[in-house]
Amino acid sequence: MSTKEAAEILKGVGGPGNIVSLTHCATRLRFQLRDSSAVEQSNLEAIDGVLGAVPQAGNRYQVVIGGGVQTVYNEIMELPEMAGGGGKPTDAEIKAAARSQGPRGKTAWLDSLFEYLSDSFRPILGALLGASLFITFMSLMSTLDVIGNWADPRTELSPSWQFVNLCWQCVFVFLPLMIAYNASKKLDADPWVGFAIMAVLMLPSYTAFADDAQHHSVFGFDVNTIDIFGVPLTVFDYSSQVFPPLLMAAVLGPLYKGLKKLIPENVQLIFVPFVAMLIMIPLTAFLIGPIGVYVGAGLADILKSINDFSPFIFAIVIPLAYPFMVPLGLHWPINAIMLLNIQTLGYDFIQGPMGAWNFACFGATAAVLVIAWRQRDSQMRQTATGALAAGLLGGISEPSLYGIHLRFKRIYPRMLVGCFVGGLIIGIGGGVTTNAFVFTSLLTIPAFDSVILYTIAVAAAFFVAMALVLMSGFRTPEQQAEFEAARDAEESARAAGLDTGVDAAMPADETVVPPGAAAAASAAAATGGATAVATAEKAEPREVGPAIEIGAPLDGSVVPLSEVPDPVFAKGTMGGGVAIQPTGNTVYAPANATVVAAQPTGHAFGLVLDGGIELLIHVGIDTVQMKGEGFDVKVKAGQKVEAGTPLVTFDPKAIEAAGFPMITPVVVMNTKKFAAVVPLMEGESVTVGTPVLSVEAKAAATTA
Repeated sequence: MSTKEAAEILKGVGGPGNIVSLTHCATRLRFQLRDSSAVEQSNLEAIDGVLGAVPQAGNRYQVVIGGGVQTVYNEIMELPEMAGGGGKPTDAEIKAAARSQGPRGKTAWLDSLFEYLSDSFRPILGALLGASLFITFMSLMSTLDVIGNWADPRTELSPSWQFVNLCWQCVFVFLPLMIAYNASKKLDADPWVGFAIMAVLMLPSYTAFADDAQHHSVFGFDVNTIDIFGVPLTVFDYSSQVFPPLLMAAVLGPLYKGLKKLIPENVQLIFVPFVAMLIMIPLTAFLIGPIGVYVGAGLADILKSINDFSPFIFAIVIPLAYPFMVPLGLHWPINAIMLLNIQTLGYDFIQGPMGAWNFACFGATAAVLVIAWRQRDSQMRQTATGALAAGLLGGISEPSLYGIHLRFKRIYPRMLVGCFVGGLIIGIGGGVTTNAFVFTSLLTIPAFDSVILYTIAVAAAFFVAMALVLMSGFRTPEQQAEFEAARDAEESARAAGLDTGVDAAMPADETVVPPGAAAAASAAAATGGATAVATAEKAEPREVGPAIEIGAPLDGSVVPLSEVPDPVFAKGTMGGGVAIQPTGNTVYAPANATVVAAQPTGHAFGLVLDGGIELLIHVGIDTVQMKGEGFDVKVKAGQKVEAGTPLVTFDPKAIEAAGFPMITPVVVMNTKKFAAVVPLMEGESVTVGTPVLSVEAKAAATTA
């Protein structure tokens, strides 16, 4: 299905504004709509690739696609109209899913802290990246002796070059205001109130207090204080500071919520911002702001002490730590310390070693791209291309990290070797510093003081990681075998004109079923296990004249599709077939086949039988809503199975307790390719392998 058809489906359900959420199961798009009366059912069903459209209660709507539903779902979600939401998971849902898979999810307050830091910085990454390229340009001009040392405030630049300098200074000088806005918004306070509170401390008139202030030493810092209504006010230059706005917003958020509870709703618009500012402006100026400065300076001093003690060790530890810090969000406070170093020291010593990690990361991604080209892995090729471009040109590691490296854990040890080599070279060379905050990419190499040393280090990190991943591959042998099986199945299906919806690039599940586990599961099944083994030969489709017979995939009673309590199956929209009311608890492959869809929820399986018959086995009705509870999946997409191989075991009591019918449709999805799909029995009890369907070939064509 093309983008055009995806857009037509979106229009047919009333457009993106009518969509509350969009999900999919094995064969259908599942829409939760605001108003189902806006659906144009006849237009939907006329769309090429749509097998049917089924209205349901509660403004729910299903559009039946078949085996290619994943592809269609992706095409709809990638439409520009869906960019504003319309069924996309919310940030909270995405983060909740990430937390459930990582160590941060075990400690709620820790996770909330790093989310707060991340969401305070992430929206301004574009501005920071743009500023870093201006800085790189200035560094390059200084290296070429076009201008003097631009980073030295004593250097006099012409008005023209001063103007270029302003292009990056604007971001870093007013960085506290940007962070105050984002952090306040994150904590559900009015972001402009947070902005205004921080802006008071950055007014020229505020910083001018220092001219008449008294000088003191506090915690080893030289500070200026002035009396305001008899209370000493510590005056700092808050330009480029990040900890004061973060602490300010952390207090403003709860205060704002409390004021909304205390102040009547009809006057909240006036008095909530006023009272918040009345409390927070002096609190921030007298207490929170100075504390933020001291906290940031203290953390920076700790890292500086480590670096001063041994630049060699520091240069190795930083790149080795970053691959674990970034997934946890620990790099955000380090970024803040980098900014503080530049403001207080005039240079930063962390970004150089950090570059070794970044380029090792990008080298591993480059290797994955090369392997993906060799192995005809189109999806991974696209993922790696985008991630590599974002890394080498923008210095952004997240696309590589989340899109590839955390999915294929074989990469990490090899990438760490690259990190070590790059850090080792920087350490031996005595360290690398920079006068400005930059993203470590190819474009920002001139921003570092020892350009040659830094270039050698990051190049070594890149090519060592790349070479190691190229030599070993990024998939485990089990994952590689399953990928190749899925890819070959997809290519075979395409050659036969089938739409399997297989995603060959998806990584295999880490919990691989070991050899013999399928047989053990079959033997251990409470009902039907022995029957399956004994009748495996019988289950193989048998040619009967121009027809092929297909055996029952599970024990039970055969009923016609028309009795299935789901109109999609009952009307034959999905294709011809039968349904089985289970008496056993295990579903078996009815023939030698390739598994082209194995839903992790265990409720549905798509098989392409040897000979080209596409078979859907759907365990129960609406059991997708059980989210895998009570199901134990035995196979994976791309796996080749023999007749009698267990596909899934399920708990009938769990399905009954959830209130879903257990009736299991067995449907020939490509019914139109055959002359007829005929049920062989009705109302009779069957065991695994008993012929229940006859698929008759067309007179002038093969079933393939």
